[in-house]
Amino acid sequence: MNTKEIIKSFKPQDELNPKIWYIPNEKHMGDKDGQSEKMRPQVRERLLEIAYQFLDYLKVDLIVSDIVLTGSLANYNWSKYSDFDIHIIANYHQFPPAQLELYKELFMLKKALFNKNHDIKIFGYETELYVEGEEDAHFSSGVYSLLYNEWQNKPEKGDVKIDKDTVERKAKQWMDVIDGVLENIEDEDIEDAKELIEKYKEKLRKFRTCGLEKNGEYSSENLVFKILRRNGYLEKLRGASHKILEKGLSMKQ
Repeated sequence: MNTKEIIKSFKPQDELNPKIWYIPNEKHMGDKDGQSEKMRPQVRERLLEIAYQFLDYLKVDLIVSDIVLTGSLANYNWSKYSDFDIHIIANYHQFPPAQLELYKELFMLKKALFNKNHDIKIFGYETELYVEGEEDAHFSSGVYSLLYNEWQNKPEKGDVKIDKDTVERKAKQWMDVIDGVLENIEDEDIEDAKELIEKYKEKLRKFRTCGLEKNGEYSSENLVFKILRRNGYLEKLRGASHKILEKGLSMKQ
């Protein structure tokens, strides 16, 4: 997928996606003031239905405090590359501290399997589901509670300047790094390969988080992360983790 084309998609729209949101002053059900960008009820109901299916799939009695939509479809930077980012906000204090990391790994594996086995699209947009702890910070400027049908963080339109050259250069650097990691793990034993992949997944996570904390969603770090997600490089890294796990569980004759 062309990096320049993806970068062009980051340009903000004039309004929230009208298939998902009521636009300001749009009259509905006798509301004389309009819905002020509230979510269309049929969309909210479908997203909640998908979230409940995912919770059943987890097979864990999870204490859920909220279910939220975040990402570009809850903001003005939506495009043809967008998807529905549905986050299950959970109370992690229910788990023994020694087991928490195991549960997080389970949730990530279940997420990957659910998304792989359920090709669910709404208006052509794919759905991505995540389990997230209450203590995990939301850096998104658009967060909508599906449970409570209200904005937790309402996005605002503004002038956005994107340093396209910097974003493209940093994305190329990360693609080269990921290609190098995937090439090197072929000669590593299982534990070393797993450690190497986890190391760079964590580096990428910190890279993105640092950018979000300093400059928000339009930071070059977050845009680089979006490029890697949209061009398949994140999936290549995650896929390598699954292959290593399968290799470790297999037995030779």
